[in-house]
Amino acid sequence: MQEPGVSLGQSLDLPALDSVDTLAQELALLQDKGKRRIAILGSRHVPVVAIHLVELVARSLVQEGHSLLTSGSQGVNAAVIRGALAVDPAKLTVLLPQSLDRQPSEICDLLDRVLHLVEKPEQDDLPLPMASSLCNQEIINRCDQLICLAFHDSETLLASSRTAEDMGKVVSLLYFD
Repeated sequence: MQEPGVSLGQSLDLPALDSVDTLAQELALLQDKGKRRIAILGSRHVPVVAIHLVELVARSLVQEGHSLLTSGSQGVNAAVIRGALAVDPAKLTVLLPQSLDRQPSEICDLLDRVLHLVEKPEQDDLPLPMASSLCNQEIINRCDQLICLAFHDSETLLASSRTAEDMGKVVSLLYFD
């Protein structure tokens, strides 16, 4: 018996033709055993359990030989920094949205240990959300893959994820809520 609204020639299982190439590219990248530049970006205010998981993921990726990129804020990005520093500081690049002296004091001690730190003092006069958006864009330009941990209302992070997808990057977007 035929379901209402479904013709016999129509398949519910096949992806649209324009997404087949994208899917094939993403699968090839995920199966590639080569070393990648992986950006991990995320919210500043996250559950403690999530922080420990992010540190573990960062350590594991660096142990596999991947290079990590992140920004310099608290929360997810600080967890990425701690995880990478614990294994191989040379595999970590941190791009700040503004100059180092504009960063919160609780993150500065951690940033002092980062070997590849990029500051943006020319963005000190911009509002932090705008500077963060520009910073995320540069991080995305430098990476092969983006892992983003956000809330559904994290506008800057969600916009960065869409930008990365539009650029053909492999994007893993994980929500806390």
